[in-house]
Amino acid sequence: MQELTFVDMMLGSSLFIQFLMLCLLLGSVLSWVSIFQRWQLFRQTRKGHENFRERFWSGMELSELFRDTETNEAEGAERIVFLGYKAFNRIRQKTTDPVAILEAVERSMRIAIAEEQDRLNAGLPFLATIGSVSPHVGLFGTVWGIIEAFRSLATVQQATFAVVAPGMAEALITTALGLFVAIPAVVAYNRYLSSSELLLNNYENFADEFSGLLHRSLVTKKVDAEKANG
Repeated sequence: MQELTFVDMMLGSSLFIQFLMLCLLLGSVLSWVSIFQRWQLFRQTRKGHENFRERFWSGMELSELFRDTETNEAEGAERIVFLGYKAFNRIRQKTTDPVAILEAVERSMRIAIAEEQDRLNAGLPFLATIGSVSPHVGLFGTVWGIIEAFRSLATVQQATFAVVAPGMAEALITTALGLFVAIPAVVAYNRYLSSSELLLNNYENFADEFSGLLHRSLVTKKVDAEKANG
């Protein structure tokens, strides 16, 4: 008896089962594209964060640090601190109140952190959808195939396992295919979600450190001004 291959099972399946298999294969291709894109994004983002953190704490003046920075080009912590620094310079020209200045800075950085969250989490809902839907699609194909296999028994006089075995195998392969699609998507989703939360926590801590530096700078200048006037 000739052994059935995966291709033979696909070609020998009903049109509906073939349609489900093609949908699963398409979902697998798209999920792996998304997985690779997310991997590249997080790798570059982590590297950029470490490089900026090293430059920030090197003692370089902020004006020098952000001399060539553009808002639409900066990402991650660099963009968050850069927008906070821009807000600091803008509000400081209008008021000398440290509270008002810091509120404007923190508001700008919170908005930037929210935008970074959207950027990091883009594509994750798609992976979650593929990971949750694919097993059900595979199970639906299995149920449909089993029904068709048992219906085929009505066309034969003697029911044997050899009669239903090919149909059962074709049906069960959709379950295997659904798991094959879902497992990498779920693993990648959980991994990237954890990486996103870790980076966002680092951004928030960095923003707090930057606010603390500005606060100490403003308080020091205010005390010096009071001493000079006194």
